[in-house]
Amino acid sequence: MSQWVVITGAGRGLGRALTRRLVERGWSVIGCTRSAESLKSLEEEFGPPHHFAQVDVADDEQVAAWAQEHLREGRTPELLINNAAVINENAVLWEVPVEAFDRLMEVNVHGTFHVLRHWLPAMVERQRGVIVNFSSTWGRTTSPQVAPYCASKFAIEGLTQALAQELPRGMAAVALNPGVIDTDMLRTCFGAGAAMYPDPESWSQRAVEFLLELDATSNGQSVSVP
Repeated sequence: MSQWVVITGAGRGLGRALTRRLVERGWSVIGCTRSAESLKSLEEEFGPPHHFAQVDVADDEQVAAWAQEHLREGRTPELLINNAAVINENAVLWEVPVEAFDRLMEVNVHGTFHVLRHWLPAMVERQRGVIVNFSSTWGRTTSPQVAPYCASKFAIEGLTQALAQELPRGMAAVALNPGVIDTDMLRTCFGAGAAMYPDPESWSQRAVEFLLELDATSNGQSVSVP
């Protein structure tokens, strides 16, 4: 029987690297990406039994349709990874455009909620599974010029800890700080300096081992990839 994992933001960066590592370990992946180009690339790299879709997690109706399609077929995940996120361009808070702030919150916070509310009931019914909500170093500390992103990831920390108190025995929800990785998102903030840090592929080798060790005893924890 397949072990299903749901990964949002599977098309690029950390999500793409984690998809590769989990496929290598025999997991069946249900992934989503906002980009048609990324979707095509995922489908070319990974064939059945893996499933990929173009979904904007900020759109509750899109997330609902995506989840229902798979849950009707009995594909209830054992592992749910909320990775999809965006970051604001560097700016002091009072100069961040309203539209940019709203979009960031819609993806990072509302999107996480949408995914949880449509996938979690099936997991709760079975009373097993691990939920990993991606936080950040900037979900536990702050820096100037990324205040909206900090706010969104602090929200993920609080949301996850409260969710953990609501889950039945046998399940876990954790907030994960992946660490500092050379991704397109980091380059938005650090520019060429992002190259000082590990790339997603090397990061994912240790990250996937850490993720697969999480279990019900991890519930409510704020954890970091070693």
